[in-house]
Amino acid sequence: MLRNHRPLRFDPIREARRQWEAHGWEEAAPGMAAVTSIVRAHQIYMARVQEVLRPFDLSFARYELLMVLLFSRRGSLPLNKLGSRLQVHPTSVTNAVDRLERQGFIRRVAHPTDGRTTLAEITSGGREIARSSTEAINDRVFGAPGLASGDVVSVFEVLARLREGAGDFETP
Repeated sequence: MLRNHRPLRFDPIREARRQWEAHGWEEAAPGMAAVTSIVRAHQIYMARVQEVLRPFDLSFARYELLMVLLFSRRGSLPLNKLGSRLQVHPTSVTNAVDRLERQGFIRRVAHPTDGRTTLAEITSGGREIARSSTEAINDRVFGAPGLASGDVVSVFEVLARLREGAGDFETP
């Protein structure tokens, strides 16, 4: 439960679905309820993630960028590859890189063979903060998502089909 939040005595999304049906939108009611539930779940998880990452002075976007670099073979990637892997606009990558660079967690370096390309490279401080923040987020969010383990797997599989259908990736 979120801090300073009292649970409602009813499920507002279930009520919205009932209202959708009462107003003649029966066919769209299940989809409205599903989409609205996903949006609400996103809000819940983002609040939890932000609470955990706040002491590390990281946003989720900057955390993800650090993790992509941590997991990369050389600890560095071209900025355009970061955007592609994170599925975000180049401006978002630039903003995150700027902030992480100011924090000393990454540095921009010239590509060794392509003078037109700039790499983002994780620093030792970035590796340290990536590992310590991951321990916290694993403990308080990823390791305890608020669902039974079978449900976690089911939710992932269902959402993977949604993401694939939206063009996020191709199944090999």
